[in-house]
Amino acid sequence: MKIMMFAHGGSLNRGCEAIVRSSTAILKERIGEARVYLASGRPETDQMIPLLDGIYDGSTRHISPYSWERLVSTFQIKLFKNESYALGRIHHNIISRINDMDVLLSIGGDNYCYGEQPGWYEIDRRVKAQGKKLVLWGCSIGEEDMSPRKLEDLKLFDLILARETLTYDMLRRHGLDNVRLCADPAFTMSKEELPLPDGWKESNTVGLNFSPLVHKRNPASRAAVRELIRHILDTTDMTIAFTPHVIEAGNNDYETLNQLYEEFKQTGRVVLLPDNLTAVQYKGYIARMRFFIGARTHATIAAYSNRIPTLVLGYSVKSKGIAKDLFGEEKLVLGIDQLSNGSKLKQAFDEMVREEEGIRAQLSEAIPKIQSMSYKAVEYISQLA
Repeated sequence: MKIMMFAHGGSLNRGCEAIVRSSTAILKERIGEARVYLASGRPETDQMIPLLDGIYDGSTRHISPYSWERLVSTFQIKLFKNESYALGRIHHNIISRINDMDVLLSIGGDNYCYGEQPGWYEIDRRVKAQGKKLVLWGCSIGEEDMSPRKLEDLKLFDLILARETLTYDMLRRHGLDNVRLCADPAFTMSKEELPLPDGWKESNTVGLNFSPLVHKRNPASRAAVRELIRHILDTTDMTIAFTPHVIEAGNNDYETLNQLYEEFKQTGRVVLLPDNLTAVQYKGYIARMRFFIGARTHATIAAYSNRIPTLVLGYSVKSKGIAKDLFGEEKLVLGIDQLSNGSKLKQAFDEMVREEEGIRAQLSEAIPKIQSMSYKAVEYISQLA
């Protein structure tokens, strides 16, 4: 079985890297004859991912304004309101690989949470037109993200694998019977432990991940996070490890966290992890923390999967759904509108500290079940053949 993952923007987002790494590993572990390929928007960032049988350039192509392609595209759009030709040329790098594959996995997790995706819709149509199997792999989608056009696209899939029950239930309510429940593959990802940095307190370090994306959506959140940092320093003896997880230009956690580090470094109780680690290396540090506070979903998954009590600075259905599946409730997940309230952040942190042992016990019971659900996705794939 030849499987190609697409809709991947590159591994400077370590969450995207985690999805590719873990998906490739579990597919090859459970489907012996599987050959797994990746079409990447930035293939140069994915070279460190093992087990892949090939990495292709899946970046978009530019249509020159003075080309024959632009003329035909304009004609089709203006006269027939048909953007298929233009989108086909733009996404040629992915579309040209379809015929060589048996199964196409649309990955990325929350790609469908950001408005209409006409490019992905066009690729999906081309996959089905060539008679190939089409799978939406480990997705999260909110009710607010749905539209008639998106629903029609989702009907094309042979299989939609929802990574948490909120998405699963919502898609079923919309009449989709091609949906199955699984869990994010990154729950199964391995870790690599590097030497601990100076200042790290073993068994008494709290990780903090804060992102430009959260700050953009709620500008007041930065002041509230600063208030939380001061609270941790004043009321505990813990070290804080600032932990980046996305290092893309314009969306770089490291830049945001470095500003906080510079502000508090004189305390001697903060460390800043570097911006050049892989997903498994970040997971190796997170696994040795006592607590974790995170805005990036896959940084929190790294914590959860190592039984680390975690406070989620959530901004979408995925954070709530994953917590609900772990704890039976949306435990210690703050919505984007709550992140401007320093008191709420401090109260949630204090709650996490008070309930530390109980949370660890809950995670110890839940994680093996969640990891089993991650592998369940591979069973569904194998049944497509």
